[in-house]
Amino acid sequence: MYKRVIRPLLFSIDPERIHHFTFKMIQLSAKIPGLSAIIRKKFSVNDPNLAKEVFGLKFKNPVGIAAGFDKNALIINELENFGFGFVEIGTVTPKPQIGNPKKRLFRLKKDQGLINRMGFNNDGVDVISKRLKNKSTKLIIGGNIGKNTATPNDVSKPDFIENFEKLHPYVDYFVVNVSCPNVGDTAKLQDRDFLVDLLSTLKSINETKTIQRPILLKIAPDLNNGQLDEIIDIVFSSKIEGVIASNTSVDRSELITSKSELDAIGSGGLSGKPIGEKSTKVIRYLSEKSNKGFVIIGVGGIHSADDAIEKLEAGADLVQLYTGFIYEGPALVRDINKAILKNRK
Repeated sequence: MYKRVIRPLLFSIDPERIHHFTFKMIQLSAKIPGLSAIIRKKFSVNDPNLAKEVFGLKFKNPVGIAAGFDKNALIINELENFGFGFVEIGTVTPKPQIGNPKKRLFRLKKDQGLINRMGFNNDGVDVISKRLKNKSTKLIIGGNIGKNTATPNDVSKPDFIENFEKLHPYVDYFVVNVSCPNVGDTAKLQDRDFLVDLLSTLKSINETKTIQRPILLKIAPDLNNGQLDEIIDIVFSSKIEGVIASNTSVDRSELITSKSELDAIGSGGLSGKPIGEKSTKVIRYLSEKSNKGFVIIGVGGIHSADDAIEKLEAGADLVQLYTGFIYEGPALVRDINKAILKNRK
């Protein structure tokens, strides 16, 4: 029903507008007596065999929603009804910002992908922290953090520290996002020395806390093997817990969408099916070269249960959805969890 009826209706409306409308409908559904229970029954797979402990946290299942979907922690309580095992909010910045000018989100229907140049639009760490403080869900919550666009790269470390300090009481793990292609020049932010210094600083702050939060680095899918070797070195040098592989891509090769359409869309990060294979290759390389030396969360191009299983077999400990969730609908979460159970028998 989703693909035949609901998706065509949703896809007839501007993607950013329908995103906000869908959020309002999800929030409304939680207020209708009995509807949340119906949604949970249809989409949740409650089986203790799905539970998985990763970096000291117990996930009720290994399927999460990636950062960028619920940037502002508006529907984290409701997302649990759809069967997710964890939710990653953000990217969060110290000050609120409106992001890049609209139009900034585009569907590539022929490729089952999206291009976005949102630009870290979010309500800011103070507002988002208050929402997280009042959450009712027991889901694992990740906090994806970045710098404000107006903050120069060479003085951006305080932005990450402020986010880390303010979100620390309310999230279960952190993701440092320096690989987004939609917030200007990120070359400095991906410099090895800068990253080791930033991550080591956050790690040191973390060690002063009563409860310590795992820290991960989100990386681009377009890195070559030499750059991935450097990522492995950065993770080991800074002693963080792992990586998220991967962010959106700037590569436009091998797309079905015509060059004229892509030129009209302009810049932005590509997500969805076109980056699935690339993401899996990154996961496999990191897992094998590091000898499973750190946690990997796999994201990028998961549109089916088989896609998720492939990433887990390549070395991912957990997986996340975003574009696949939009194209395939909420049944995708259920199907992946059922496939994981079947695969374990």
